[in-house]
Amino acid sequence: MAGGRIVVGVDGSGPSLKALKWAAGQAALTGDALHAVISWEYPASWATLMPGVPPEFDPERLAKQILDQSLAEALTPEQAAATTRTVVSGNPAQALIDQARGAELLVVGDRGYSGFKAAVLGSVSTNVTQHAPCPVVVVRTP
Repeated sequence: MAGGRIVVGVDGSGPSLKALKWAAGQAALTGDALHAVISWEYPASWATLMPGVPPEFDPERLAKQILDQSLAEALTPEQAAATTRTVVSGNPAQALIDQARGAELLVVGDRGYSGFKAAVLGSVSTNVTQHAPCPVVVVRTP
């Protein structure tokens, strides 16, 4: 069905940039709109792990900057301009699952900035493949 939506998870990592490029190519083929999503959350122990964090530190603004930089790096200016951008507070996997409601496809990289390098898939990609409300593509990196 042309005119749908492809959701892609972005965190600024190499695998997420590769997923973003793949999703943009798929959107061009199908006529679907591209919707890039990044999430952020405060770790439960942040106050004890990072004493002295300046009060003006804004993780939501930082996430938006990462999203904007990722689109500028991975896509053509035309593709980036046509992409809907969403910054969500919360668990990355749940944010993607929520954003993928009604989408034609959810695209993620095989791992992001967190997780164990020896694992076949990262925790977010594993979670969304099990719980997404639409088909999921996991773009693998060598």
